Amino acid sequence: MTLRGGIDLGGTKIQAVMVDEAGEVLGSARHPTPTAGGPPDVAAAIVAAAREAAEQAGTETAALAGVGVGSPGDVDSRAGTVTSARNLPGWTATFPLAEVLGEELGTSVALGNDVDVATVAEMELGAGRTYSSLLGVFWGTGVGGGVVIDRKLWRGRASAGEIGHMVVKVGGARCPCGRRGCMEAYAGRGAMEARARKKVRNGASDELFRIMEKRGRPRLTSGVFARALERHDPLATDLIDRAIEALGAGIASAVNLLDVEAVIIGGGLGTRLGQSYADRIAQSMLPHLFSDSRPPAVLVAELGDLGGAIGAALLVKSRARRRRALAAT
Repeated sequence: MTLRGGIDLGGTKIQAVMVDEAGEVLGSARHPTPTAGGPPDVAAAIVAAAREAAEQAGTETAALAGVGVGSPGDVDSRAGTVTSARNLPGWTATFPLAEVLGEELGTSVALGNDVDVATVAEMELGAGRTYSSLLGVFWGTGVGGGVVIDRKLWRGRASAGEIGHMVVKVGGARCPCGRRGCMEAYAGRGAMEARARKKVRNGASDELFRIMEKRGRPRLTSGVFARALERHDPLATDLIDRAIEALGAGIASAVNLLDVEAVIIGGGLGTRLGQSYADRIAQSMLPHLFSDSRPPAVLVAELGDLGGAIGAALLVKSRARRRRALAAT
């Protein structure tokens, strides 16, 4: 049986899976993303997660058909490099991630944009199976987007889908990207944490950070936010309300341009908070939709936390398919 590995590299976690030809997950491992160091430290954490998932699946990484990695930042899949992954520690310069991982894992490594691979996974295996056009919105440490038109991922000249950097307020809040008014400045978990810390210094409830410390987390994870919301913490409620307002405006603007059939809400916050919050996003979109009489379906990513890693594993299958096509010409 041929197995493929998939890695979802996120700002707070590294999710590894081992899948068979049908996409069934036979092994998985989840490790925290390092908060200090640089690309070599992140690469070492990826290797550890991949080996653990392979062991659970009863194999070794060297026996895999390959490993796919969905990474944030500027991903050059041909060169096997990642540059400027801002949500990862010390990752500004170009780093040869595919080469480093390949040497450690003993198999070939394919790279793709983290949100693109998650969007493709939802299109092929998840909530987007029945739609010919969709917008994937991945709400986590940042806010990423993927665009599918006629069942094909649309990358534009290389950077299509950067929905997190659509401006929702001219001259608005400073975004981690350095610009102002981006959706991510209001809805990205990293920006939300920075705002939460500022609010607490000014006297707001510190319940979020007490939950974080109790659970031994170094950052405000999606789980921390979910627990604070369950306790009706006013700061968490305010931050999420603000995020939903920004998501509604930005997603609606993208829908006005593309007129997609469905919006798939994924990412750490999107999958953790679930369909009730996806419904709130849909309601927040309505005032901004040009064709508000026929809004798109707004659904939670069906593959959940494993979607990005499963999508990354599909990179290995796609690469093999391209190689066979080239060999046949």
